[in-house]
Amino acid sequence: MFLRQLTYLIALDHYRHFSRAAESCGVSQPALSAAIRQLESELGITIIRRTRRFNGLTDEGRRVLDWARQTLAALDGLRQEAAFAQQVAGGTLSIGVMPPSLQAMPLLMESFRTAIPGLHLQVRLGSSTDTIHGLRQQQLDLGLVYLDQIPPDGPFETRSLYTEQHVLVAAEPLELPAGRQDWSCLADLPLCLLSPEMRTRQIVDAAFGQAGVTPTIMLETNSLEILCGEVLGGRLASILPVAALPTHTGRNRLQIRPLGACAVPEVGLVRLAPTQPTTLATRVWEIAATLEMRDVFAIG
Repeated sequence: MFLRQLTYLIALDHYRHFSRAAESCGVSQPALSAAIRQLESELGITIIRRTRRFNGLTDEGRRVLDWARQTLAALDGLRQEAAFAQQVAGGTLSIGVMPPSLQAMPLLMESFRTAIPGLHLQVRLGSSTDTIHGLRQQQLDLGLVYLDQIPPDGPFETRSLYTEQHVLVAAEPLELPAGRQDWSCLADLPLCLLSPEMRTRQIVDAAFGQAGVTPTIMLETNSLEILCGEVLGGRLASILPVAALPTHTGRNRLQIRPLGACAVPEVGLVRLAPTQPTTLATRVWEIAATLEMRDVFAIG
């Protein structure tokens, strides 16, 4: 049995005429008729009611026709998947990531690579502003940023992934009180914080301001690595988003305490609204729509 025989059968049912069906398939009428007869012979049933003209399908022929349609539809899906695999094999995706969302990147990369094994990823660390600029200049394909930083009238599309939550964090020998901490009780705690130009620091400053507290800041840095080093050394405490917490703490036990209410910005993916999206861009955005990280980066 050949796929062309199934194609001829579907055309014959559509045109209800041997000559027109053969013309639509690009073959002669005798060739089409011979292929249908061969199919009948292989299956051992009569498919076509014949006189001098086409008089429709037999009951058995109708069942074969349904099967033929399903088979060719499945084949078309297989061809699409093969074409997709060819198009994205070796494809490159560049992503701009803000430091406070670093721990979300392994989850993103795992999701993308699972669906597109041949994907080559380029990850650039930078502020939300840097990432938005990179998207505008088409130097980046995606950005992982604070969504309230996206201009509402800009040429962007967004997908929310999680709501940011700030926590108080320290390591031994520095001891933190148990339970949820109020911002007003942190005035005397020695802190290391991200630099004032960074959005997560601005959220922290606003929370302290609302509580009427001037914190004791011993170190400010735009390097999350330096900040986490001070925390893990047990020298200073910090206030960080859950997605920015260090994952490898060495011998020191990391103490994490929930904080009182503060601004809770949405973190998500952003891209330039595509006019003619590539297969890779379309697929990646579809994957992003299935991601949900709200429970991953939340602490009660």
